[in-house]
Amino acid sequence: MLGEILIAGIASLTLCMFLGPKFIEYLREKEFGQQIREEGPAGHAGKAGTPTMGGLIMALSMAVPFLILGTYRWDALGVFLTAIAAGALGFIDDWTKISHKRSLGVSGRRKLLAQLVISLGLWYIATQVVGLRPELNFRIFDAHLYLGPFYPVLIFLVLAGATNGVNLTDGLDGLAAGCSAIVLLAFTAMTLSTNHQELALICACLVGACVGFLWFNSFPAAIFMGDTGSLMLGGAIAAIAVMTQTEVLLLIIGGIFVIEALSVLIQVFSFQRFRKRVFLMAPVHHHFELMAWSETKIILRFWIVAAICSSIGFTLYQQSVK
Repeated sequence: MLGEILIAGIASLTLCMFLGPKFIEYLREKEFGQQIREEGPAGHAGKAGTPTMGGLIMALSMAVPFLILGTYRWDALGVFLTAIAAGALGFIDDWTKISHKRSLGVSGRRKLLAQLVISLGLWYIATQVVGLRPELNFRIFDAHLYLGPFYPVLIFLVLAGATNGVNLTDGLDGLAAGCSAIVLLAFTAMTLSTNHQELALICACLVGACVGFLWFNSFPAAIFMGDTGSLMLGGAIAAIAVMTQTEVLLLIIGGIFVIEALSVLIQVFSFQRFRKRVFLMAPVHHHFELMAWSETKIILRFWIVAAICSSIGFTLYQQSVK
């Protein structure tokens, strides 16, 4: 099975790199370009018109090897279906922006409603099909908290948090794809170490799709993943955390996404409460841009932080399963 997992990851990477050039050319012909927010950094104006919705080739590159090599266990299928559903929501958001030629897509309320429906589907598969106990697992302290009917609330918070965290991180070329690849690589190692081979297979497919997409998304990006990609990756990460019952540990493994999301919350709270800004601009990667850090420096340093967080999370997980 280890060989199949490796093959799946390489196949996903290769497929993404093979599809990339033609897909980018098609998007350019159709003028499906990114709409840049006016309130964003001034240096981003030059990125307007860059082809977006690259998440479509990421989803396809992940799906094909998984569907061919997978054994269709419901824990992995739950991750797959959640990722596709979240990616579909992202696609609708991207299409709304492109068709209306604006930087705003689906309203926040409708997004949350859709995420609620997706999280309920994930809850049903996890508890009624896979048979997971509805509990919060504090692996670090070897403790459990039975949630019962409140378990769907936890899953919704994890899904909404992960999708929005990855989405907020997707503000620089290659930042979200690289950080997601690191987090998903940690989950690949975690699921392999506990013999969850089908989950490891889909994790490897997601890693391959991220790395293959980075070939075109690295600075200067020839294509953006859009909400199609960021919501798909966030949905997948959330679902893997649910299926491995590492929802609490996800705060450490996906620490870079937590930092990005917290920077926005802190900025909003500080401005509304004290009329002062903590950061020059949020999410925090824009703060460093306005401090005159180069884009590549920010990206590489954020990748390092993501690797440190994922390594700590992986180590804590390994100690908890001994």
